[in-house]
Amino acid sequence: MSRKRKVLIIDDSAVARQALSRICSDSEDLEVVGTAPDAMIGLRKIESLKPDVITLDVEMPRMDGLTFLEKLMMSNPLPVVMVSAYTESGSSAALRAFDLGAIDVVEKPRMEVRDGLNRLAELIVDKVRAASYARVATPAERFFVRSSAEPVEISPAEREKIGSLPNQHVIAIGASTGGPQALSSIFRVLPQELPPILVVQHITPSFTKSFCNSLDHDSQLTVQLGTEGAYLRRGHAYLAPGDQHMLLRRTGDDLTLTLSGHDRVNRHRPSVDELFKSVAESAGNFATGILLTGMGVDGAEGLALMRDKGAWTLAQDESSSVVFGMPRAAIEQNGADQVISLAEIPNAIVEHFIVESNN
Repeated sequence: MSRKRKVLIIDDSAVARQALSRICSDSEDLEVVGTAPDAMIGLRKIESLKPDVITLDVEMPRMDGLTFLEKLMMSNPLPVVMVSAYTESGSSAALRAFDLGAIDVVEKPRMEVRDGLNRLAELIVDKVRAASYARVATPAERFFVRSSAEPVEISPAEREKIGSLPNQHVIAIGASTGGPQALSSIFRVLPQELPPILVVQHITPSFTKSFCNSLDHDSQLTVQLGTEGAYLRRGHAYLAPGDQHMLLRRTGDDLTLTLSGHDRVNRHRPSVDELFKSVAESAGNFATGILLTGMGVDGAEGLALMRDKGAWTLAQDESSSVVFGMPRAAIEQNGADQVISLAEIPNAIVEHFIVESNN
């Protein structure tokens, strides 16, 4: 049996520290090696305990969690799961945490903290476990990704050709751990003429809307939450709403969305597999499937089915993945036509549709 993953909990609330300690300790593969009531004590414990992953509160005395996260990532990058309250400022803090290098974010209830965290126990354990295996980008790597994010080069003629493709084309993307950063880097550079894009990202449901707004702000595409019965439009991307599966349906010649609250698949709702399987059945060889970084196997079976139905499929490679779980599973199931780095994905998408427009 592999060794337990070492967890350090930094939170100024004694109740939260106790609840998070119990939740993580109840998992057979996690070990809480220490707790700290503030960032300065936490820093000393990082040096002595050498944790695999840290849970870090946002709102703390002496030094707030975001300031500490920024300093940590510049000096000693470690996997961090931020614990942020669900408020407007909390959502902003969650997005800022991703930008600074946090692996994931968990919602911290503002009232009845112990009971609220206990209700999220399974989600917390999944996120902490996944983060403990994550490859953490250095400050230089994050700077390079942001500074080199130039829009994909595409001529006016190519834009016109892509824009004239049949309305049956659709792109489906799935991501989990490390996905918010990966999706941001992709959406920042894609042209607006592309076919509609459907996205499932495993993220705390209460932060989904803020993440959607962030993608929309930084992209040429119009990014919105998927809604029941929505007709897909070129130049638009649809993010699965929190705690609902998002599926593609064919209505005559039109492609529409439907939402469902049915059981979790691969422990997730929304599930990448549910989206990919619906796209395979509804769009067939007009579909493109892309599976990005993430822990577990969600999306692997669906990507393989898409490929079987004639779709063009991509998996993110190991070197650029934060966690090479979902892409690895897809590759093992022969679900990927190509395995490429995150930086190569936007150009690959555009080049694919340029070729399609010439056929």
